[in-house]
Amino acid sequence: MDDKIQIVDADDQCPSLALVEGEGYARAVIWPGIGAQMRSVHLFDLGPGAKTKRQHHPMEAVYYVVEGQAVAVDPSDGSRQAARAGSMIFVEPDTPYEICADGGSVRIVGGPCPPDPTLYEHLES
Repeated sequence: MDDKIQIVDADDQCPSLALVEGEGYARAVIWPGIGAQMRSVHLFDLGPGAKTKRQHHPMEAVYYVVEGQAVAVDPSDGSRQAARAGSMIFVEPDTPYEICADGGSVRIVGGPCPPDPTLYEHLES
């Protein structure tokens, strides 16, 4: 087995992240716990009316809307921007944000880059 390449299934074996308010879940797929140092990829499944908890990182973050429609919100000024399947959401460093399901369910993948270690503190023992 080549340890320099890993195939990671985005399934329930990935660690849970307490980043969802409402119906749904967040999982760490690519994160420092598997050796990633420069990138994080989280999987979010948000049910109707659900959203991510407010996040704020010293680094930028990028998300891809896989299915459904989302709204990216900056809680500091209330601005909202719609994103549909196939769209990317880019968040500048030090910007607070939430991503909300817009109507039905939404599936999103992405995360801060480099990884934000505070997101994984509960996973390290």
